[in-house]
Amino acid sequence: MKFIFMRQNNSKSEEKRVKIFRNIFANVIISVMLVGVFALTYAGGVLNVFSSNSDNFAIYHGNKDNNNVSLMVNVYWGTEYIEPMLEIMKEKDVKCTFFVGGMWASNNENIMKKIIEDGHELGNHGYYHKDQDKISKEKNEQEIYQTHEIVKALTGVEMHLFAPPSGAYNQTTLDVAKSYGYQTIMWTKDTIDWRDKDTNLIYERAIKNAQNGDLILMHPTQNTLEALPNIIDFYQTNNFNLVTVSENIK
Repeated sequence: MKFIFMRQNNSKSEEKRVKIFRNIFANVIISVMLVGVFALTYAGGVLNVFSSNSDNFAIYHGNKDNNNVSLMVNVYWGTEYIEPMLEIMKEKDVKCTFFVGGMWASNNENIMKKIIEDGHELGNHGYYHKDQDKISKEKNEQEIYQTHEIVKALTGVEMHLFAPPSGAYNQTTLDVAKSYGYQTIMWTKDTIDWRDKDTNLIYERAIKNAQNGDLILMHPTQNTLEALPNIIDFYQTNNFNLVTVSENIK
């Protein structure tokens, strides 16, 4: 009986040790999982602004190893200022990228062809100027695809750069743009010329802290047209080349 009792005590002790071990092991696993979840959440908060994929992100500047900068003109209105801007660029021998909205493009075939003939680049700026981060994947697709198709039909150009209207994008936007062969382009400097109708202020914003690879956002406005010669002169005097965005981001 004593032997049996000792065996029972030993069995209970062993079960207790196993239970303690299992509890410790479970707590360790839970702790590791919690740390992992926290790390992923934190990383997501920092990195998802760009992309969950290392090769899919928005571009805010060009190649800093080259002394190139780019003028980016987003076009949904201001049609009357585009040809005078083209004349200035031709006179000063610079190239630019015009990001066109689909609705605008559908009514301005001749101006788009003039842009191309002068050696400038066309980019995609969505069809209805929607904030891409506030619409569904399907709507993101429509905004990009419809603009691509209308520009291709009218000019024969296959665009490959996409500038989100208002700079609004999310991971869905990046993924949809990439699926259509687009790189998503943001900006280094914003002239905010659509809001502030001040020629000197537009000029100062366009040239402030100039660096290699700058992407300079503007629109076709009267004040931008007035500031444009001085903006170009500043960069050329300081030995920068004004090139298309595609050339700048190589």
